Amino acid sequence: MPNFDWKTCFRQLLTELDDTGQSDWADLIRAQLSRRFEDNPHGDLGRWQTALGSLPVIAETTAELNTSSITLRSAAPLNPDQQDDLEKGLRGLMPWRKGPFDFFGTHIDTEWRSDWKWDRISPYISDLKGRRILDVGCGSGYHCWRMLGEGAERAIGIDPGLLFMFQFLSVKRYLPESPVDLLPIRMEDLPQGLEAFDTTFSMGVLYHRRSPLDHLLELKGTLRRGGELVLETLIVDGPEGYSLMPEDRYGQMRNVWFLPSCDTLLRWLDRAGFRNARVVDVSVTSTDEQRSTDWMRFNSLHDFLDPDDPTKTIEGYPGPKRATIIAEKP
Repeated sequence: MPNFDWKTCFRQLLTELDDTGQSDWADLIRAQLSRRFEDNPHGDLGRWQTALGSLPVIAETTAELNTSSITLRSAAPLNPDQQDDLEKGLRGLMPWRKGPFDFFGTHIDTEWRSDWKWDRISPYISDLKGRRILDVGCGSGYHCWRMLGEGAERAIGIDPGLLFMFQFLSVKRYLPESPVDLLPIRMEDLPQGLEAFDTTFSMGVLYHRRSPLDHLLELKGTLRRGGELVLETLIVDGPEGYSLMPEDRYGQMRNVWFLPSCDTLLRWLDRAGFRNARVVDVSVTSTDEQRSTDWMRFNSLHDFLDPDDPTKTIEGYPGPKRATIIAEKP
């Protein structure tokens, strides 16, 4: 199996960066992608590449980006061979965790109802029309497509998960000219002080960071002056100054470090130099929003909660509750 052709996949974004005077960032991305795909390729890279390549060619594709499912449609119905190839290719990219998606009538019921999160936050964020957006920890890029549907000029998602990238590319291959890209890199791989985005989203990332304040400062550095941060994270009830640090796992996740109270989180944002930080939503994560499906057959939230008290995790901590905070960079 030949190396993954990352140069073709990211040519649009890299050319755009070169043409807009951001060649230093473009060169950095090229070096990072070369290391990822050429120097130390993932063991499943060939399998994912085969699955992506098996998706059928479909002419005259249109998209609906303002519905619960990111929906692709064709001018003519798919023939049986196309339908078989489509489902086989998409199932080759399982498990699907963030979505949902609809590929020409093949519905992907993802583990997370990411549309529910979008419905909770979208009434509170600034109008995305004409904005340049960064989505940190974007998963398969579901929310990036929703941002484009709201009129964003350009959306860039970053997430180191390579399977997420191939799932994103399964949509992008049918919408190749769309100004949306997903880079399989970490937050710390971005240039410091980039100041290139009007809105930066960080949803479901902060509690995975050993130093949450450093993450907030990194997010601040991505924003232009007056830019908006949309931050969503796990929280716990408690006074200002309180945060929960799990002894080992939280909901069977090892990489959970700090779950602050809302007042503590607002204090962190203030200390990081943001202004006008406000909590716009607090929601308990339910087993209707995160669950196993035919497209994600592994354990999910139901298996990570106390069977005798589903308000607690299996370790005995308060069950997952998430807050969304919006703040501005002065």
